[in-house]
Amino acid sequence: MDGTMVDSMPYHARSWAEFTRRHGIAMEVDEILRRTTGRNGVECIRELFGAQTEEARALELIAEKEAVYRELFEPAFREVAGFGEFEGQARSRGLKIAVATAGDQHNIAFVLRHLRLAVTPQAIVGGDEGLPGKPEPDLFLEAARRVGAAPADCIVFEDAPFGIEAARRAGMRAVAICSSHPAEELAGPHVLAQVRDFRELTTSNFLENLDA
Repeated sequence: MDGTMVDSMPYHARSWAEFTRRHGIAMEVDEILRRTTGRNGVECIRELFGAQTEEARALELIAEKEAVYRELFEPAFREVAGFGEFEGQARSRGLKIAVATAGDQHNIAFVLRHLRLAVTPQAIVGGDEGLPGKPEPDLFLEAARRVGAAPADCIVFEDAPFGIEAARRAGMRAVAICSSHPAEELAGPHVLAQVRDFRELTTSNFLENLDA
């Protein structure tokens, strides 16, 4: 979702900067993003505060951080270029669409409310459902299960190294959306394409070529 469907990663970075300032954590934002992008909220907080952080406290802290993120991103909300058009084309071809994200239910609701998709994705798996975050494959495998698809028939669209690795571990193919990481960090034998945004997939007839 983040960095793939919506161009939110700069605002996650800003919210981490504000959160760490509040809590006196001396860690560069780039390092925080490297450690946390794709992980669920509890995992993120334990990266910063230690593995011994109790779950209830971790949930409280990540809720604070994500509230800052939504406040920052809302006035500047935007999709990753071409996502809405591409999603509509995929749906019109009868493809099943699922969202598998480390984001929690509040961030998912926030994104879907602002995207205003014509049809809600057929399955949504969030990072607050008790599954381990990426690079573990569980989020993707659960999304596939919910739409009744075999992993080998799934294509994951991802913007982060942990997500690309999670797709590999799930036995799925992937498309790298290079909105927040360079292509060389999103590579692998299972990666079908590396693009800046969804407009490149549309102009290259990516969906049409799947049938070739």
